[in-house]
Amino acid sequence: MPREASTPADTARIALVVIAVVVAGAAFYWLNGILTPLALALFLTVMIDAMARALRERVPFLPDQAALPIAVAVSLAALASTVFLVINNASLFAGQIALYGPKLNAVINGLAQAMGLKAPPTLNELINRLNPDAYLGKIAETLQGFATNALGVVIYLGFVLASRHGFQRKTRGLFPTEASRQHAAEVFQRIRTSIENYLWIQTVACGLIAVASWGVMAGLGLDNATFWAFVIFIVGFIPIIGGAVGILAPPLFALVQFDHWWRALAMLAGLQVINFIVGNIIYPRMQGRSLNIDPVVILLSLAFWGAIWGVAGMFLSTPLTVMAMVILAQFPGTRWIAVLLSSDGDPLGAEKTPAPLKITQAS
Repeated sequence: MPREASTPADTARIALVVIAVVVAGAAFYWLNGILTPLALALFLTVMIDAMARALRERVPFLPDQAALPIAVAVSLAALASTVFLVINNASLFAGQIALYGPKLNAVINGLAQAMGLKAPPTLNELINRLNPDAYLGKIAETLQGFATNALGVVIYLGFVLASRHGFQRKTRGLFPTEASRQHAAEVFQRIRTSIENYLWIQTVACGLIAVASWGVMAGLGLDNATFWAFVIFIVGFIPIIGGAVGILAPPLFALVQFDHWWRALAMLAGLQVINFIVGNIIYPRMQGRSLNIDPVVILLSLAFWGAIWGVAGMFLSTPLTVMAMVILAQFPGTRWIAVLLSSDGDPLGAEKTPAPLKITQAS
């Protein structure tokens, strides 16, 4: 069959899409201080809403009005526990680094000999060459920015939760007809279901990897095994890079802690086996076809959002891509982009479409 020739209208449409992507990316980058806390707050809102809905469904004796406050309280308690775990173990970790000085010097000496260096530098010399005083200001600014962003996320979260009550009235104002409202509700349901499935699958998979990794690290005697297990759980939400960090970081510190390298090698092998089993056997069976994003797109999305929003963008890269794919699939002019983003060429997944939300005519 002869291939259809592209028309000037098609070329102009593609050019407009490319320009829109570039302009949007620049806007996201310039406004990252404002948009990053808002995106994280929306992400947390989805998690809290899913937890509240699960409480209503699985705890029948619980009043409906109490589900959301309990979900918020549980989320804040989990956040506080996370902060305490990080601060407590980080202080212990910093104290142990000083004790690892002689072993670090031995490791540096071994690496230098392997590279043919006659007079390898010591740990103190390396630290002095790095000139840490020059970085103290930047570190302080980074910590201050982190605290500011965390406060911004909490503030945004409170306002987002408070504004949920007016969502239906805003929907009726934006979509005047019943058909358009139901279509918008169906799109929202697709996005919410996809993100919630992703969160649930990632949480279970990362939890399995973290617990099993803790067993391996604690069995081999690694210091701060609980802290490393928590790090493995958190970085597991970052596609591709997170798994590599979780596999390589603990064995590297095991090389410093232990006198013999076999424990580090055994730890590396154990963590690799755990990630292989969960990533190639358990995770695909849990995921099924719920995500439907091309693996290359996941990698590009990780690089794109990481360059724009840093670590927060890496965490949010997959949910943001899912949301973009569903929205782009609603318009004929951008549906081809959604097809390219999808894994099977069916961005809407008509065969597994969830039932749309019913928007009632509430006063």
